[in-house]
Amino acid sequence: MAAIAKTFVATGCSSGLGFELVKQLLAQSQPYKFILGARDTKSVSASFAALNYDTNKHELSVFPLELSDLKGVRTFASQTLENLGRGKVDCLLLNAGMVKSAEEPEAWGSRWSEQYIVNHLSQHYLIHLLKEKLVESKTRIVFVSSGAIRQVKDTSKLETDVKARAGTSAFDLYGSTKFIQLLNAHYWRRQLKGSCDVVAVSPGLIPGTGLGRHMDMTFSMDMPDAKTVPEGAQNILRAIEVKRSDFPKDPEQIFLTSWGEWWGKDVYGLSLDKALQDKWSVGKEEIEREEGL
Repeated sequence: MAAIAKTFVATGCSSGLGFELVKQLLAQSQPYKFILGARDTKSVSASFAALNYDTNKHELSVFPLELSDLKGVRTFASQTLENLGRGKVDCLLLNAGMVKSAEEPEAWGSRWSEQYIVNHLSQHYLIHLLKEKLVESKTRIVFVSSGAIRQVKDTSKLETDVKARAGTSAFDLYGSTKFIQLLNAHYWRRQLKGSCDVVAVSPGLIPGTGLGRHMDMTFSMDMPDAKTVPEGAQNILRAIEVKRSDFPKDPEQIFLTSWGEWWGKDVYGLSLDKALQDKWSVGKEEIEREEGL
């Protein structure tokens, strides 16, 4: 009897860790159905086709998605739901991320920096748009996070730091936006309790990706927690495959490390503030009102 295909909806799979993760899954005997969002659908589709994966076993669709454009996020969500039909989503992978300073004007029409929109707001909005399907499917939602969340020492500065033209450096802004993303993971774990499993994971420091191209620093494999791209993809896969019975009993213990352990809450204690989680996890209608959708 043929195995039932597992369905993945994912952001951030055009290159780097996300591409490698999908590549590894396409090599498995388990069949998969992928719905991926990408800026350049033609080149990304060609890159995956070049892997010569078994198209009789796997199905892969790439739809346009520019995460700094929330209207485009809404279109991607509609295309995803249409493609799914009555099918379910086994995993929603929120892997997209960028590192860029908040020195540029808000050319995209938002008061928020582009990095904040890409790393948090757009993917939070995507969950809102897919929520009914995710609950129906009992989806595993995986937030690809970072040890950079430890850079945040004073949460009162977040709102200023992540605004457009705030002048926040790329490195500091990355830590702030990933911290807010972790707040959002906590929020959705609370909101979707009993329906969806929500987990955050750090793939490690991955010098082999283009994530740091806007930063004035160089990453190398001799740095602490440095991992190759295939190793980083395996760390994300661990979060996707962890059994529900292996989740810690403490609902606030949400974060898998790149070495396969659950991080102690003391590492991310500032993110456990429920009021702060709620503040940065605004409702769908509020997002649409503020962003002019």
